Amino acid sequence: MLTIHNAGGDSVKQASALALGALGWVLGDQPRAQRFLDLTGLTPDGLRAAIGEESTHRAVFEFLLAHEPDLLGAAEALDLPPEQLAAAARELAR
Repeated sequence: MLTIHNAGGDSVKQASALALGALGWVLGDQPRAQRFLDLTGLTPDGLRAAIGEESTHRAVFEFLLAHEPDLLGAAEALDLPPEQLAAAARELAR
C-alpha cells in the first residue's frame, strides 16, 4: 500500500480558504465587522491590503475562537462543524 504524506501546503491553503469564507461572514454584519476591526486594529483599507496574508487569516480565527457565538454562527453559515474552524486555526498557527 502506498502512503502519500502531505507536506502541509494544501492544508494551509484550505485553512486560509476557510478563513476567507469566515471573514465574509464576519463582514456581513456591520456591528460584528466593526468589532473585528476594533479588536484587530485593522482599518478597512488595511484589511483590503492584507486580505491574502496568513496573519490576517489567523486574526479571523482568533476573533471567532474568542467569542463562541461568533464561532458557532460562522460554522453554521459555512455549513461546517465548529471544530473544523478550530482545526484550521491550529493549522495556520504552526
